[in-house]
Amino acid sequence: MLMLPELIVILTAFGLLILDLFLPESRKNILASLALLGLAFAFGALILFVPLDGEMLGGRFVVDSMGWWFKLLFILAGFLTVAISTDLMNGRARVAVRGTENRGEFFSILLFTVTGMMFIVSARELITLYVSLELTTIPLFVLSAWRREDRLAGEAGLKYVILGALSSALLLYGMGILYGLAGTTSLAGIAGTLKAMSAAAALPGAFWLACALIAAGVGFKITMVPFHMWAADVYQGAPTPITAYLSVASKGAGLAFMFQMFFRTLGPFILDASFIIAILAAATMTWGNVVAIVQQNIKRFMAFSAISQAGYMLLGFLGGSPEGVPAMLFYLMVYIVSNLAVFGVIIFHSNATGKEEIRDYRGLSRTNPMLALAMMVALFSLAGIPPLSGFVGKYFLFSIAAGAGYNWLVAVAAVNSTISLFYYLRIVRQMYIEPVNEGAETLPVSPILCSTITVSAIGVVLLGLIPFFYETIHSQTFGWLSF
Repeated sequence: MLMLPELIVILTAFGLLILDLFLPESRKNILASLALLGLAFAFGALILFVPLDGEMLGGRFVVDSMGWWFKLLFILAGFLTVAISTDLMNGRARVAVRGTENRGEFFSILLFTVTGMMFIVSARELITLYVSLELTTIPLFVLSAWRREDRLAGEAGLKYVILGALSSALLLYGMGILYGLAGTTSLAGIAGTLKAMSAAAALPGAFWLACALIAAGVGFKITMVPFHMWAADVYQGAPTPITAYLSVASKGAGLAFMFQMFFRTLGPFILDASFIIAILAAATMTWGNVVAIVQQNIKRFMAFSAISQAGYMLLGFLGGSPEGVPAMLFYLMVYIVSNLAVFGVIIFHSNATGKEEIRDYRGLSRTNPMLALAMMVALFSLAGIPPLSGFVGKYFLFSIAAGAGYNWLVAVAAVNSTISLFYYLRIVRQMYIEPVNEGAETLPVSPILCSTITVSAIGVVLLGLIPFFYETIHSQTFGWLSF
């Protein structure tokens, strides 16, 4: 039962591949519905049949409360992405887009990445952990270059492959050093050996080199400065639904990997690296926010927004406090819902007009008022405006940083939140204040895309109620976590 959600997702992925071979072209629209159904079954199986504590395969596959919540978020992200991809892949976009054929492969590859992310949080030894991360990232290389005849897509795929390979090399080198020091691939065994070594004498320099290499490798995945250089080009070149998925999946997988390595394995030593983490967090949020101001393409704009959000998430690692785990998990949930709500509107607009510049959103509040409202709510959540969930998530993370003694970083984060409000308001201004573009008309919205955007926007608001239930949720699901 512990692996039931993963099995459902991967069987759905293979089932879609096989069906795609035999279904006539006129019936292939059903593939998206089957992908959604498979993810819905996996979601239900996780809630109904998977406990918050259990292990199998001799302790190599473990489910705990942290992993359980991560899997919930990954399935949710996959479900929302399939939903917002349906119109484009089924050919219902008003503007013709290349690369929408082979939809069976598209949805199958997307589900493989979801499976990889789910395995990351249950893996308890280095080899399985690395293979799970590659199962997550390699399909993303393919999806980024899905539009084979598009120059920007080819460039995006090439850059992503090269930098992804570099990231993997750094990770493998760092993990190899840890194996050499501990003599085991078990995360628990590595943690125990390092504790014994630190009790007997100072840890060797090779240990800190391993930590630096692993941090650099994961930094590529979560778009942490200075390892963010791929994000803008890949976000712009990839199909818009994949850009949406990249913004949450790559970051979620990287955070899950960091949890496994830096909390579960290297938890007692995080405190020694807190200052470096603080510097990286400040640089990431500042660079992302400042560069986002001058962007004109909305997908590049969202790339730098994603970079800045990675800086906020890093606050949860400060001081090695167990409180950082639920804080980061909650902010990841808020980020997934808010970001996919924004991208839902971007996909709708791109499908209808084929345009991706910020100025093309002029007057959206007059032509499609409900979609403009949903986008405004999601953008304000990303900026951290109360009482929306983004404000609550940032409050939790800022509290972690303040509790670790980094008040100066809280001040930097608060200033950056103000900067982000300025550039998010650029889009709101285009939608609500600027005159409607000449020839603009009310654009039809498909039921599935409208429903996805609506549910995401409502989730942005409802998650702001979490403070009233935070203590109960924390005590019931994260009380196990201690170093």
